[in-house]
Amino acid sequence: MTDHFPATVDDRTDFSARQLFERIDWSATEMGAVANWPRELLGVAGAVFASPLPMCLFVGTQARMLYNDAYRIIAGDRHPHCFGEPLLTGWPEVADFNRAMLAEIGNGGTLSFQNQQLELFRNGAPETVFLDLHYSGVPDAEGRIIGVLAVVQETTGRVNAQKALLTNAAQLELATQGAGLVGHWDWNVDADIVTADASFADLYNVPVAEAARGVPIGRFLEAIHPDDRDMLGEQIDAALRERVELRARYRVRRPNGDIVWVLALGRVSGGDGTGPLRLPGISIDVTDQHRAQEALAESEAKFRAIADAMPQMVWSATPDGLHDYYNARWYEFTGAPEGTTDGEGWNDMFHPDDQARAWGRWRHSLETGELYQIEYRLRHRSGEYRWTLGRALPIRDEAGRIIRWFGTCTDIHETKIAAEEREVVAQELSHRIKNIFSVLGSIVSLTARSRPEAQGFAEELRARILALGTAHEFVRPRALETGPGSHASFHGLVTALLSAYDQGGRISIGGADVPVSEAAATPLALIFHELATNAAKYGSLAEDGGLLDITTRIEDGHCVIVWKERLAKAAPQRFAEPAKAGFGTRLIELSVRGQMGGTIERHFDTDGLRVEIDLPEWALRRSARLAPRS
Repeated sequence: MTDHFPATVDDRTDFSARQLFERIDWSATEMGAVANWPRELLGVAGAVFASPLPMCLFVGTQARMLYNDAYRIIAGDRHPHCFGEPLLTGWPEVADFNRAMLAEIGNGGTLSFQNQQLELFRNGAPETVFLDLHYSGVPDAEGRIIGVLAVVQETTGRVNAQKALLTNAAQLELATQGAGLVGHWDWNVDADIVTADASFADLYNVPVAEAARGVPIGRFLEAIHPDDRDMLGEQIDAALRERVELRARYRVRRPNGDIVWVLALGRVSGGDGTGPLRLPGISIDVTDQHRAQEALAESEAKFRAIADAMPQMVWSATPDGLHDYYNARWYEFTGAPEGTTDGEGWNDMFHPDDQARAWGRWRHSLETGELYQIEYRLRHRSGEYRWTLGRALPIRDEAGRIIRWFGTCTDIHETKIAAEEREVVAQELSHRIKNIFSVLGSIVSLTARSRPEAQGFAEELRARILALGTAHEFVRPRALETGPGSHASFHGLVTALLSAYDQGGRISIGGADVPVSEAAATPLALIFHELATNAAKYGSLAEDGGLLDITTRIEDGHCVIVWKERLAKAAPQRFAEPAKAGFGTRLIELSVRGQMGGTIERHFDTDGLRVEIDLPEWALRRSARLAPRS
C-alpha cells in the first residue's frame, strides 16, 4: 500500500494512531480519498482514536485496520506495519476466526467473546493470549454496514493468574470433591499427625472420624503394599530433607484384596521458623492409567517380537514422516549403529542416484496419504548397494487423520538381477523372431518367382506373415517398458494392422480400449488381417465411399468387438453368406474359438458385413502359457 511515511520504518513508531491515519495515501486503496468517506465512518474513526480503551475499526471491502494508541500493546511488533492493512493478512494466524466474524457482522449481527483463546505471533514468537472481544457493525445513513468496530481487552494476565490460583492448596482441596481425586491429606511432621478427608481415609482403611481428628502416619502406611513401603519411605525422607516436591507412585491394598495404584503429590512447607514442618498433598487413583500403560508395554513388546521375527526390514514413522523405529532386520542388513538412521537419516542409506527420487515419493505420500511404494538401491553392511522394495501404509484414527506410518523394506536384489537377465534374453529372442519373419517373407517371395502358378497363394501367405510381424513389432517394445501405460492396447494394435487400408479416414476405431498381452497379439493379428483383407477385396474397403467401424465394449468380464462394414450403396445380393467357408474364415474361427476361448457371429446386413467377436478378458491379458477355458 502506498503511503507518505519516511523511508526508514523505525521513524513510524513515533507516530500516534491519528497521525498514521493522516499520512496514509488512502486514494491508492479501494477506500479512495478520505474526503469521500461516509460521515458516519469518519465519526466512528474519530471516536476510536480518542478512546482510552483498545479499539480497532475495520473498513472497506478488505477490512483494513484502523486502531488507536491503546491497541498498540495488543499489536506488539506488528505495529505499525499492520495499520491500514487488511485484517486477514495483518493477522494471518487467526484468519479463519476473523473471516467468520466479518461474515456474521456483515449479516447484521453482533459478537462478544470472554477470555477467547488465540495463538498470536506478535512479538517474535507464537504465544497463547486471552482476549475479551466485542464486535458490532457501523451502519451508514441508509443502514448498510460500512465497517466493523472491535473493542479489545487483553485478559491473558488475569486468566493465567486464575490458573495459578487453582494450583494452590485451598483450590486443590475443593478440587478433590469432583476432579476424580482419591482425597487429600495434611501431615504435621513435627507432631506426626496426619489429617485427611473421608475419601482418603476410606482408601487407606482408616475410620473417617479418626482421620478427621488426626492419626500418626503409620496408620496410613499399613495399607501400603509391603513391597512398596520402603521405596515410599525413602521418597518421603528425601522430600523432607531436600525440601522438594513429593511425587510417588505405589500400591494400596484394599480390605477385600484389591490393589489400587496411587499417585501421591505433596509439597513441603514450614519448618524454617515460620511454623511446623508440614507435608500436605493429594492422592490420585491411577489404576486404569497403570493398566493401560502395562497393556501398551505388552502390546509394544509383542509388536517388536513379531517385527524382529519377520524376514523383512520393518520401520515406522510419525505423521510428519520422521522415522522413529526400525526392527532388528534393518540394523542387521545395513550394519548401521542403532538410532543413527532415525529422523531423516534413513535417506543417506540409499544409493546417491536414488535419494532424490525416494525422498520425493515419500514426501508425496505424506502430503496425500497414498500408498508409498518404490524400488531403490539400499546400502548393505558389506558396502554393496542392493535393490530393495519399499512399501508403507498410513494408520488413521476414527476421524481419518494419519497417526502413524508402518512400512517394510524387502531385499529383491537377486530377483531384480534375474529379471534384468531374463529381459536381455527376451530382447535377443525378439530380435531373432523379427529376423525369422523377414527371412520367411523373403523365402515366400523367392519361391513365388520360381513358381508363377503359386503367386496368389504366396502373396496371401506373405501378407499373413507380415501381419504377425506387425503384431510382434507393436507389442514387444511395450513389454520391455514398466509402469502405467506400458502395455499394448487393442486399439493401438488394430490401428497398426489396418494402417495400410485406412486411406482418407475411412476406418474408425472406438469404444473401451483394453490392454493386450504378447500371447494375445498373434491370434488377434491373424483375425483382423483376414477381416481387413476380405473387406479390401469384396467389402466396404473395395469401393469408394465405403466405411469400416470397429467398436469395443466390456461386459461381465468379456470384451465384445463389433466389426461393421458400411457400403456406400446397399447391395444385399453381394453380401449373401457364402456356401463354403474359405481358408481365411477357418483361420479366424480357429483363432477366436481355439486359441482365445471366444465366440464369433457373422451377420450379412443389407449395408455390409457385421462381425461380433466375444472374448474373455483373461484371453487378452494372458501370458504365453495356455490359460484354461471355461
